[in-house]
Amino acid sequence: MSVPVRTPPADADLILGALATVVLVIDEAGVIRHVNSAAEHLFDCGSAYFRGRPLAEFIPPDSPILDLIRQAIASEATVSEHDIMLDTPRTGLRTLTIQVSPLPERPGWVVVELHEHSIATKMEQQFTHRHAARSMTAMASMLAHEVKNPLSGIRGAAQLLELNAQGDDRTLTQLICDEADRIVALVNRMDVFSERPLDRVAVNIHQVLEHVRRIAENGFAKGMRIVEAYDPSLPPVFGNRDQLIQVFLNLIKNAAEAASEGKGAGGRGGRGEIVLSTAYQHGVRVAVPGGASPRMHLPLVVNVQDNGPGIPDDLLPHMFDPFVSTKPSGTGLGLALVAKIVNDHGGVVEFDSQPGRTVFRVMLPIATSESAH
Repeated sequence: MSVPVRTPPADADLILGALATVVLVIDEAGVIRHVNSAAEHLFDCGSAYFRGRPLAEFIPPDSPILDLIRQAIASEATVSEHDIMLDTPRTGLRTLTIQVSPLPERPGWVVVELHEHSIATKMEQQFTHRHAARSMTAMASMLAHEVKNPLSGIRGAAQLLELNAQGDDRTLTQLICDEADRIVALVNRMDVFSERPLDRVAVNIHQVLEHVRRIAENGFAKGMRIVEAYDPSLPPVFGNRDQLIQVFLNLIKNAAEAASEGKGAGGRGGRGEIVLSTAYQHGVRVAVPGGASPRMHLPLVVNVQDNGPGIPDDLLPHMFDPFVSTKPSGTGLGLALVAKIVNDHGGVVEFDSQPGRTVFRVMLPIATSESAH
């Protein structure tokens, strides 16, 4: 008779560490006693630094989180509130759902859970960006076949007319040729959205960023301050090097133009600054269309931050739509292309913007033995 093997209970720290939800345990004096990995990532500091410090060191004194803690202790019941804004130097501006639960075994102790809305909406953003990318792909294909060929005929006819034209007529035929060339150039720019096979390998993201930084410092970002804050322990990305260079070239170029426009520090006349950073993030998974695995883990995050004036409020919902631009001479195709390439990699791109600080975040899958196979 075989004796069943008893599996030991899972360690509570391991379970909390696997959660994407931020968890903090606070004692009766308002001191942090325990945090999970998600909290370390949100506040950008380790658990050893957290423990023994007052929660008030990490959140503003007028934060609704402190009111909710007091309510939970007074009522001895779980309380929650949606759409709470948390804005600190460590976290940046975040929109959260807060839930505070008392610990019956320890009077005055509470468990604070922070559910970040951006995590919950990443799937929706991914589908929105994918739809925009597919629309651009279809438009590029249609223009290539239905517009360029007739334009060639129109231009050829104008050139024939120009042979016998005089005076103002010659000017008009030249105008027809110039406009035909301009439309063909626009169609050619959109051709980058056409579907092509994506060859992916293990790519060192820091080598990609270093390559783009050198281009920026010797060109469009010359004279600006570029700060690098990289996590050297990150594994390689599963991606296409040339396309990833295109993504971060577009994002850094936009950041340089924004910082130059605002003259740095939110338009207060300071020096333009771009901050490039990388980090490992837990708990973000998105669906991958047509993949063998229904969801892909996106633990690698690249941030491109500028100190420009910020994005106008009316453009925020449409930043990844084609032909939307904050620049008078812009084509509005740069961020749409970024969204398409990141989507082709199974990743997610998002942004936060306020005066003096705009951050674009690109989340990408790491290279594993399974992805290589």
